[in-house]
Amino acid sequence: MAEDKKKESKESKKETEEQVMSPDNEEDDDDDEGGGAPEWMATFADLVTLLMCFFVLLFAMSSTQQESFKELVQSLKSALGVQQVPEAGTREGLTMQNIPEDDKEEDEKAKKEISAIDELGGMVQKELDNITSEIRELIMFNKLGGMVNVQQNETGAVITISDVVLFPAGKADMSNKGSDIMKQVSKILNQFPYHIKIAGHTDNAPIHTKVYPSNWELSTARACEVVRYLISKGLNPKLISAEGYAEFAPIATNDTKSGKRQNRRVEIVYERKNIISSLNSNTN
Repeated sequence: MAEDKKKESKESKKETEEQVMSPDNEEDDDDDEGGGAPEWMATFADLVTLLMCFFVLLFAMSSTQQESFKELVQSLKSALGVQQVPEAGTREGLTMQNIPEDDKEEDEKAKKEISAIDELGGMVQKELDNITSEIRELIMFNKLGGMVNVQQNETGAVITISDVVLFPAGKADMSNKGSDIMKQVSKILNQFPYHIKIAGHTDNAPIHTKVYPSNWELSTARACEVVRYLISKGLNPKLISAEGYAEFAPIATNDTKSGKRQNRRVEIVYERKNIISSLNSNTN
């Protein structure tokens, strides 16, 4: 029995040694030692192959779509009877008919006119801004706040001078202080040779004198007095007009002394339309 067990033990040991020395076990050892390409290389190669196929398909599809679009364009031209169909990427839609040359010329002319109007409007506004700026400087340097004012509105630039500094109550003879102020104003007006309107205004206090039967005569006489003075200082008579509004164009209430004082005034108005007319004549 002992010999048999000893014999079996030797045979088992021999088989174990043969298995260890077999080629299959050598390959397993090589794999364990890291021989050959890493496993991630297979996944990477598959990914690269798929990307290449994807871009090849994109290229093929784009070429096909371009050809199909050209065929569609030709089909639309035949079906609609037109010669122009928008290319790919345009947003105008289908052109149903050719635009006549006359219409194109009119469109171009209209665009040029709009551009010219915009440019002219800018020039007019610049002139009004310059006038406003010059008068404001005059007011500031001569401390005329409350007596002289300037502002812009839809009509143009309006220079307002209180009658308190221009005329004695109920009269149209310019005072010495009024002459001094108008002398300074005339220097600015001479810099901007556009047509100006001189407008006289009164409050609603009635007047009944031999010279001025009503506020109409008084307001008009004051406007004319300012016109004559400005002409004497070099302004072109062809570029000045006088108007009287009596008490019918107030800027404040006539129920208070303060409101009446504001309404008694003379306005020097640069109208936009007159500046436009002058600029147009200068360019033509």
